[in-house]
Parts: sequence; C-alpha cells; structure tokens
Amino acid sequence: MYEYIGALHIHSVYSDGTGTVDEIINYAREVGLDYLILTDHNTVKALKEGYEGWYGDTLFLVGCEINDKENKNHYLAFGIEDSYSTRMNANEYVKKVKDAGGIGFLAHPHEKRAHMEEHPPYPWTEWDNQDFNGIEIWNHMSEWMENLTEENKYQAFVHPLKSIEAPPKETLEKWDELNLTKPVVGIGGVDAHAHKHNLLGFFEVEIFPYKVLFKSIRTHILLNEKLVPDRKEKYQKAKNFIYDALANGHCFVANDYRANSKGFRFFAETNKGKYQMGETIPFEYKIILKVLLPVKSAEIRLIYNGKLLEKVDDSKADFIIDNKGIYRVEVYYSGKAWIYSNHIRIV
Repeated sequence: MYEYIGALHIHSVYSDGTGTVDEIINYAREVGLDYLILTDHNTVKALKEGYEGWYGDTLFLVGCEINDKENKNHYLAFGIEDSYSTRMNANEYVKKVKDAGGIGFLAHPHEKRAHMEEHPPYPWTEWDNQDFNGIEIWNHMSEWMENLTEENKYQAFVHPLKSIEAPPKETLEKWDELNLTKPVVGIGGVDAHAHKHNLLGFFEVEIFPYKVLFKSIRTHILLNEKLVPDRKEKYQKAKNFIYDALANGHCFVANDYRANSKGFRFFAETNKGKYQMGETIPFEYKIILKVLLPVKSAEIRLIYNGKLLEKVDDSKADFIIDNKGIYRVEVYYSGKAWIYSNHIRIV
C-alpha cells in the first residue's frame, strides 16, 4: 500500500480565512503534506481560478463547506464543480453533491458550546439523511473552541496543539451506530482559518497558523497505486484516487503532533487474502485483524460494534475474530488519543 498524508477542511481569504491560496499551498509544502483540500464557505472560487493541481510533490484540491440558511448542518463537499445556495436545506444540498458525482462529510456534527457568543455552535441536525459519505470525527478548531474556558484560554492561545485531546465521544458513538447499518467513513479536519485575536487589549496573536495546524489532525489515505506528481494540469487521475479512497474509507485519522503515525496499518487477513479499512468481507472462521504501529509500543484498542472488545500494549497486534460485525481500532500513545482507523465490516 502507498500512504499519503493530507490536511482537510481549510479556509482562505475567499471566505473567512486570513491566508491566500498561494500562502496556504506553500505552508503545506513546507511541512511535507502530500495533499490538502481547501473548503471555503459556499464557494469554489479557487477551483474556478485554476488553482487545483500539483505544486511540487503536494497536490492541492478544492472542495467547499456548505451550510443552510440558519448556518447549521455544515457539509464538506469534495469533487463538485459549483457551490450551492444557502437557501437550500441540508437534505437538498447533500443530494445535490451526490447527484453531481461528489462526496460529502458532516462537519463538526456535535458542537454545542454556549460560552462564545461571537462563535456559536454549528451542529448537524438532519440525521435522517442517508446520502452523505461520512463524518468528520475529529476537528481541531472545533475541539479547541468547545473546551475553551476563562481558566485555560491563555494556555490554549499560546499552545493550540497541546490543548487537543480526542474526538468527541458523542461523535464516535454516532459514527459507530451509523456503521451498524451502512458504511460511514471517518475523516479528520483542521478547520484552519489562521484567526487573529487581540489579547489584553494591545497584543494580537494568530491562534491557528496554517503551518502549525498542518502538523496536527491529518487524514492518511492508502492506495494500491503510487501517485506520480506531474504537470499542474495533469492531476485528475491522482485527484480521483484520493477522492475514491476517502469515499470508501481507505484511510485513517491521526493527531500527528502526538507522534508520527505514518506506517500505521489495520487490515484483515483470511485464507482468501487481505482486506483493508473500509472493506466488507464475508465471515470466515479464520479471520485475523492485524495492527502494525510505527512506534515501539502504544495501547491498541479494538472496537467491536461500538464497544471496547480488547486492549493490547505493543507495536503490533493480532485479533482472532469469530463474530460478524464492524471493527475499528483506536491507538493511544503515552496515554493520549492518537490514531483512529476506519471500520472493517465482517458479514
């Protein structure tokens, strides 16, 4: 498998970010990202202006974050050519994205903060919808804002990476619940805006610099074919590979600030072959779920139908499976949340 590391959910000056597209691309290249996806609010202007393509070894793609007229039900849409009116309700634009051949993910679905009047919560409410591909299970800025208090705000402003602990428990539970009936992919986003805030009335600080956030919550995709950077205009094949991997759950989410997660693997091994994250395999009595880590030891948690089934402290693990269901892995490094795999379905 070929592994590619990217950052999702990014805003530029085309909506409410402070960085230009060129600046954002340069930051991504500086930290060594393989790909990144811009998602300005309700616009694909960067796509229309021809920014998509290869920049050295980094592939820059343009999506869109859509919301309804109440500024709720934020939806990360990838692979679309146009943005949609905010006069639509969530069910309408989710279907529009699907009909256009795009893919979509519910953004920060369980926000509920009430302590920041200038930044109210933007939760997902249309849970009866069945046309979305997945959920943003871990959002850096959302978690930071949800947990911000008067007591911790100065520490959080100075150290925005250290204040991130884990995905919301409610989101993980909902993700597992949805996967009991159909595949729902989990992705991670930074929600980068590079906001600037005034502290103490005279000191301006940029809380979320793009370059800093690009080192935190990342979505790693796994491909069977190697991506070959080419001329800027010859990127469509690589774009299709990336979106196909995201649509089918051939990916995992990691806080790479905690430790470098490149090399993590979670797959099923049977007497008929190997199956990776996002795949559905027939039940057999000789199924082994295998985990490989790029560190000497961490806590590997096997989650079965949304419940903790087994824990192992090691650099690898083999779990012999004798029940049908949905399985995923969580990894904790030095006691802190680190990696979240997508599900493997055994039917």
